[in-house]
Amino acid sequence: MSFNELFTEVFFLQTEHIRITDPQAQEGTLLRAAEILRSGGLVVFPTETVYGLGGDGTRDEAAKKIYAAKGRPSDNPLIIHIASPADAEKYAYTNPTYEKLASAFMPGPLTVILPKRENIPTSTTGGLDSVAIRCPSHPVAHRLIELCGFPIAAPSANLSGKPSPTCSAHVAQDMDGRVNMIIDGGESEVGLESTIVKIDGDRLTILRPGGITYDALCMVCEHVTVADAVLHQLKDGERPLSPGMKYRHYAPTAPLVLLKGEVDAVLTFLQNEQNQKRCAILCYDEEIAHLHPDKLFPIGARADLAAQAHTLFHALRDADRTDAEIIYAHLPPMDGLGLALYNRMIRAAAHTVLEV
Repeated sequence: MSFNELFTEVFFLQTEHIRITDPQAQEGTLLRAAEILRSGGLVVFPTETVYGLGGDGTRDEAAKKIYAAKGRPSDNPLIIHIASPADAEKYAYTNPTYEKLASAFMPGPLTVILPKRENIPTSTTGGLDSVAIRCPSHPVAHRLIELCGFPIAAPSANLSGKPSPTCSAHVAQDMDGRVNMIIDGGESEVGLESTIVKIDGDRLTILRPGGITYDALCMVCEHVTVADAVLHQLKDGERPLSPGMKYRHYAPTAPLVLLKGEVDAVLTFLQNEQNQKRCAILCYDEEIAHLHPDKLFPIGARADLAAQAHTLFHALRDADRTDAEIIYAHLPPMDGLGLALYNRMIRAAAHTVLEV
């Protein structure tokens, strides 16, 4: 397919929007979605983490369409989604450590990087000899993959660099006219993309933190480390091993600044900024009564990291739809689920942290 043909096919589509609440009762609709994927088209579908932009993971042209629809660099690997943890062996070379992880966490928000088999093209893997594999737990995603009979390659269904979508309305903002179908399956449960790990014998390296935390992984594998790129930018020329490692991600259009400091000092700073600037604020529930309600976006209680994870991308998108010249948010902790929040927010802010 030539560039002009690819451009025309991806950017001038009539996108069909459907709502699925019962995959079993609405299997006929899912069969249509599977046929679109089988014929080389693109379908956005819900998962428990965020919405995915899906194409046939075994077809070179499908991967190219995904990259084009997202405006995503082609060296940024895609994740393939499978219906059963056992299906990984069809597309990758598994090992005992994978089996332990699959038994403990799959289906669920965990992605494992394994050496790929020949039936997965390098266009899907960003040119790498490894492939990222995940088995989602969302019933719509699960049944769609089953009906396809092949793995679905699917990054988050947003324009590259923007906050990932956790509801179909946010998908439509970015993907209307770029995909053949958008399946609305309700709000995503987790709200952050999956944890990604790379296996080296009996050792794990976390390449992207998510709902499966460091502590949870340590319960299954004795040796777990966190890649430097989780907290810091990749060095010049360093190749990304998983999605989200290399480029600015999850970012609103307005600049995002993360605030670090004592509770009272941060609150005072925010109150002063509201008096002086058109600022949007992602605040904790405890701060609502102390701040002006204009452009205020609560993300959950200070100690409720699960609520913050569920709300973060939604709040970033809502804040970006205001006339704010700057967006402020708290710098998350780096333990438990906080590590995943820290990773997303530090990238969304392009590592801009202000100590107050």
